[in-house]
Amino acid sequence: MLTLSEKHDLTGQLAIITGAARGIGSSCAYALARNGANVVIVDLLPADEIINKIQTDFPYCEATSYRIDIRNREEVQKVINESVNNFGGIDILVNNAGTCGRKGLENITDDDWSRDLDTNLGGTFLFTQLAIYPHMINQGYGKVVNISSISGIMGGPTSSYEGTDSGRSGPAYAASKGAVIAFTKWVAKEVGKYGITCNSVAPGAVSTEMTQNLTYALDNQPIKRFGKPEDIAEAVVYLASPASNYTTGQVVKVCGGLAIG
Repeated sequence: MLTLSEKHDLTGQLAIITGAARGIGSSCAYALARNGANVVIVDLLPADEIINKIQTDFPYCEATSYRIDIRNREEVQKVINESVNNFGGIDILVNNAGTCGRKGLENITDDDWSRDLDTNLGGTFLFTQLAIYPHMINQGYGKVVNISSISGIMGGPTSSYEGTDSGRSGPAYAASKGAVIAFTKWVAKEVGKYGITCNSVAPGAVSTEMTQNLTYALDNQPIKRFGKPEDIAEAVVYLASPASNYTTGQVVKVCGGLAIG
């Protein structure tokens, strides 16, 4: 007899979402709470707005936040430890926090390079390592979703900023997001035997604070519009839910078709 899971029922599960005070991360937190998950929001910025919205719209969910530097192991460990103590475990981890430098190869500095690599890749590494070992392994279940970018696939889609060519995402951003994709696949192969999946969502041009004042050649896309944070959040919900229990090591490109192929 065919049985299907309640594919998006996340009731009672705990989701940690980094970079969730605004933009894509905020939409991911809201979408996960809508499907029943309790959420822990991690960001350098205050998250009062999204916390209040979740608590108002979904009073059955618990929502809390931490303001930390995701590059700092001790601060990340504190979030992990307190989340486990308060909720009994970690079911879902969404590594979304990131920075995006836009200097070209000629002008990028060591600090510019380190910022994107340490945040986008280093923060993803820390949260993934400390959530999986030992917590997800001990419970025999976990969903890790890493937000990468089509920049890590295409080497940076062409864009412009106020009429110049300086808006293209820089080499450090492309390198870091490409590394997130490789890291996702490595982790998936390592932890599948424990009942843990690890996948990535690669957004294209999405209308957020990070892309303000940028112009993309949307005519090159089959779907000729900017993405919305909600578009990314729906893909994240799928990968965080039991509907994706047989899916791991995959990169879901949510880009209006720009990175087809």
